[in-house]
Amino acid sequence: MFKFIGLESYTMLDKKMNVLVCNAPGDFSYEEKLIPTLTKGEVLVQVKRVGICGTDLHAYKGTQPYFNYPRILGHEIAGVIKDNNGSLLCNNNDQVSILPYFNCGNCIACKSGRENCCVHMQVFGVHIDGGMCEYIAVPEKSIVKCADLNLDALAMIEPFSIGAHGMRKAQIKKDENILIIGAGAIGLGAMEYARINGANVIAMEMDNTRLKFAKNNLNIQHTVNPLEEEVIEKLKLITHNEMPTVVVDATGSQKAINSGLQYLAHGGKYILIGLQKGELIFSHPEFHKRETTLMSSRNANRLDFEWVIEQMKSGQIKPENYISHRYPFKDLKNAFESFYHPGANSIKIMVEFD
Repeated sequence: MFKFIGLESYTMLDKKMNVLVCNAPGDFSYEEKLIPTLTKGEVLVQVKRVGICGTDLHAYKGTQPYFNYPRILGHEIAGVIKDNNGSLLCNNNDQVSILPYFNCGNCIACKSGRENCCVHMQVFGVHIDGGMCEYIAVPEKSIVKCADLNLDALAMIEPFSIGAHGMRKAQIKKDENILIIGAGAIGLGAMEYARINGANVIAMEMDNTRLKFAKNNLNIQHTVNPLEEEVIEKLKLITHNEMPTVVVDATGSQKAINSGLQYLAHGGKYILIGLQKGELIFSHPEFHKRETTLMSSRNANRLDFEWVIEQMKSGQIKPENYISHRYPFKDLKNAFESFYHPGANSIKIMVEFD
């Protein structure tokens, strides 16, 4: 029978660590694996926090694209450098996050400064094993340091950066009407970027707890629940019949993504941050008559991370407000299914290794 190794008794000489593996949809198991052996350019990080995001939930349910099993999930990471392997970019005992999008540096996307959509992308916890374990080997170029942020904040940089990247692509303007569909962590991150940059943000979400969070914690003035309100009429009222000039999907729901175009103003932009496995199905006449700009937004880059860090340091973004649930790593296997239960009221679930 598997025995969970207590961190307090763990030593590097043991050469093994605890790992939570997603073997197949709905199937987790704890295992023991060897601590990664470092190669040139890698550093060893002792994991302290991992945030649970929609990617992890979709992987657990079997609805995540680009995914194969078995896989160790987790890419929202905070930890401590245990072996810098001679790196000049970090020191042992530095608290760090990571850019979990490992790119090749040589493809057309990387050479044009768009390494977030590298042709040969290896996303930590998606294409390759991720952070649901006690130690990880990470390319030194992917380390993100900020001594002014605590571990919880470091683990929250990545989801905020995903939202920020999509909104930066949208090139939003002050007082522009922006509809963001989905008020999970990614959608809330997009709302933060739009709010800070002066947009008139409208949040649409079926979960009233999340809408309340957006209103009370982000000062989002306009909210819409499509289960309770006639969406188009509400949007016309808010925008004085003009409709939003930017619509952002942050749901990962095929139904929501295929429905979002109807809310967009003529001449507007539709930004897809959310991801699903099926087909995009739009009415071509509706798409065409708006002269719609359709964009996908994939991952983030260091510029987005740096923007989020500055907003956290200045107090514009308060990551502590987002953490609704905490679980010890040793309890995560049995808790994961509960994250889907109606009434879970989760905003950000944080896994702790302390």
